[in-house]
Amino acid sequence: MTRFDPSGPLRGALRPPSDKSISHRAALIAAMGEGTVQVNGYLDGADTLSTLAAVEKLGAKVVRERNSGSGAVDPPGLTVWIEGVGLRSARSAEIDVGNAGTLLRLLPGWLSGQVGQEWTLDGDESIRRRPVDRISVPLREMGADLSAREERLPPLQIRGARLRGITYEMPIASAQVKSCLLFAGLLAEGETRVVEPLPSRDHTERMLAAAGASIERHGDAVAVRPVERLEPEDLLVPADISSAAFFLTAAALIPGSEVKLEWVGVNETRTGLLTILERMGAQIEREKEFEIGGERVATLRVRTSSLQATKVGGAEIPLAIDELPLVALAACFAEGTTTIRDAEELRRKESDRIETVTAALRALGGKVEPTEDGMVIEGTGGLRGGTIDSHGDHRIAMLGAIAGLASNEGVEVQGMEAAAVSYPGFEQDLALLIVSR
Repeated sequence: MTRFDPSGPLRGALRPPSDKSISHRAALIAAMGEGTVQVNGYLDGADTLSTLAAVEKLGAKVVRERNSGSGAVDPPGLTVWIEGVGLRSARSAEIDVGNAGTLLRLLPGWLSGQVGQEWTLDGDESIRRRPVDRISVPLREMGADLSAREERLPPLQIRGARLRGITYEMPIASAQVKSCLLFAGLLAEGETRVVEPLPSRDHTERMLAAAGASIERHGDAVAVRPVERLEPEDLLVPADISSAAFFLTAAALIPGSEVKLEWVGVNETRTGLLTILERMGAQIEREKEFEIGGERVATLRVRTSSLQATKVGGAEIPLAIDELPLVALAACFAEGTTTIRDAEELRRKESDRIETVTAALRALGGKVEPTEDGMVIEGTGGLRGGTIDSHGDHRIAMLGAIAGLASNEGVEVQGMEAAAVSYPGFEQDLALLIVSR
């Protein structure tokens, strides 16, 4: 158990850890490429280390150097050099994805089109509960040869086959499914077109285009054509807005707080939380906004705010899917009743986040009702405190920590070590911002 007592204000500045989504994609696209790519600020987290180990198993050469960080252009994390194997030369292997759902869902797209090779993807207990049918169904339409436990659960076996391009209309917006199919389309015959019901994060499209892929957006569809080779560029990974989100929320809730978060990626397909919190009344300012490597970056300043309830759903959901637990936490402190809908995707994360968030906030005195595709939260002005179980989910663990600081009596978190999946130094960074009462 790790205890987080009610705190004084949060004050100061920090650079959150590097973006998890971009780090995963950087390693995979570098491995698909030819030549050596340098990635500065690669996230030094359990999930992203699983991706480095995976590309090594596939034949890529990886050199890594841990970096304490001395500034924005020399960020904390890892500097990684990856020598790719090329699009069609990954070697057969058994891949342990650990707890990395992104790796589980992206990697099969690349592997499925490499004729004559075989792979098995497996992971921890949590991964074995995460369905893969949302990628296996469209990949099979493309000609992929896949098999899974009960037709939908890992381990996932892949036997490389000749692929053909298809037009696939996704029933649910998912950047992971979209990315998987775009990777497959690089090796398929003809054009592969992915139609999104709502926009989702677009890091894959940006990075593939920069590497020389033939990729275009037409309205709500993204199209890719096969290429002979990729030539990825060196990359500086910005700070992860999903990690910054915990401090944004904490500073908005804890009286007297003012926090500055530096070099945060503000790609418009990832800033749903900012829009939602600002609508609730949060005081968030963007400073020093600019572009690097095709991604928008800014400093975010947030101050304590009086929050009002809101309704969240529709097109906002894919833009804030990983931050919706924090929306629910903020809603407990807001005036009125907040509704989150259209978020069934939360049930397919590291835990069933509709159930785990509901259970956690109820245990702390919150008034939360789960629905099939979201939650209804009655704001009570705060939380009592208590004990929660992270269920091995890094975002639930960190939510518990923030809830503890903002609560009346403090919170004990069982399984706080899960935070290392995306934010190994979370507790230390949080401590740096706390001003003693």
